[in-house]
Amino acid sequence: MPTPAPHLVDEILEEIFLRLPTPADLARASTASPRFRRIITDRSFLRRHRKLYPPPLLGLVHQDGGFQPAEAPQASAPLARALADAADFTYSFVPVRSKGIPWQVRDVRDGRVLLEDCRFLETLKDMAVCDPLSRSYVLLPPIPTDLAVQEEHPLDIVPILAPIGDDEDEMLFKVICLATYGSKITAFVFSSVTQQWCIAASIARSLSGVDYRPLGLRMSPTYGFRGLSGFDNVRGCFYLASPWLDKLFVLDTQRMEFFTVNYHTGYDILLTHLPGRILKFLASYDKPPRILPGQNRSLPGIVVGREGYLEKFSLVGDHSPNGSFDLYHMTQQNNGESSSDWQLENIIPLPRGYDYFTVSAAEGLLFLGATTQDQVDFDIASGVPLSRTDWDIDYFSLEVKTSELRKVCRSRGQFFQSEHVHWYFGYPPPLSKPSI
Repeated sequence: MPTPAPHLVDEILEEIFLRLPTPADLARASTASPRFRRIITDRSFLRRHRKLYPPPLLGLVHQDGGFQPAEAPQASAPLARALADAADFTYSFVPVRSKGIPWQVRDVRDGRVLLEDCRFLETLKDMAVCDPLSRSYVLLPPIPTDLAVQEEHPLDIVPILAPIGDDEDEMLFKVICLATYGSKITAFVFSSVTQQWCIAASIARSLSGVDYRPLGLRMSPTYGFRGLSGFDNVRGCFYLASPWLDKLFVLDTQRMEFFTVNYHTGYDILLTHLPGRILKFLASYDKPPRILPGQNRSLPGIVVGREGYLEKFSLVGDHSPNGSFDLYHMTQQNNGESSSDWQLENIIPLPRGYDYFTVSAAEGLLFLGATTQDQVDFDIASGVPLSRTDWDIDYFSLEVKTSELRKVCRSRGQFFQSEHVHWYFGYPPPLSKPSI
């Protein structure tokens, strides 16, 4: 019997390896022989595998540096520890350009981290894109002044990483900067191919639904406005919610178009009047009598759902001691067209003993943060500034398909009202290839 051609054997092995559902299975198989490793670590194979099985959640990246790996019972906990050991999430390999001013994380996607210098009260800042695993980076050129400052100076600029399309080269990337002006919102796009900025889209501010409170699109902790950089990516669209508006502001990164989606329709109108509905007291501008770390952050979470559907989760709860919290799961057909109302799917009760807030949504998961009740009851009249109080924050993920809630990790820091965390999905070595 003739020996099969080597390339046919490789193709057969590749089809077999595609049936291994988890990165841990692939990693074990890759250690069996050099041939297995060559096939499994090939970019084309990894691309095919990721289309079948989404990359696992490995942990969260803090705005000011540092990585918090996913913990057991998350199945990805061993992979998360391997990533933490191999990567540099202090970004010490990225040179600082602005007089020693450190970098801050603005977005994380597809193994890349978007950095921006943290100069206060500056609009046009230095930016860089890096891969903390391969320790490669690109320093972005500044947005040309003739583009950024046209008829008026931008009030705020929020940078985000554009998602990679299914058939796009994983080594290429785009950075989108959303600039808020007094009369409009403009999207500037940097391409790693052209190494240049261009204006990709613009919308009149009166049509966008974005108010002047706060300025621009960046997160304002006072009014629960988190901004596009930390919000929900659904099928290449970024969704932005605001506590005082009845629309979601949306950026379609594939078409580079802005549009809005009604979200105070159908069942959501009834939800507005429930006790503990976060939007109710935020819209009134009355400060809640008992200010809690997550109390003014619980905006609706938009997640990917069935074809033709948007799925929204709204957190309703009692922020008093030993209060209860529920997630109201609603769907809207026709991908958010204004003619469709939100319909209630189910109500998910959350475990007691926590004070919850929504964080963001990605990859079919809704993320929640929570503090234990014993921390919530700190003495506001003690005279200790909130910014100097330390908190333990437990982060949870809710899988949309199963409504299963799992703890991801615990993080500790000072009062986190304005904290940004970004979720890291991906693979550790040897299954991860350089993304820059």
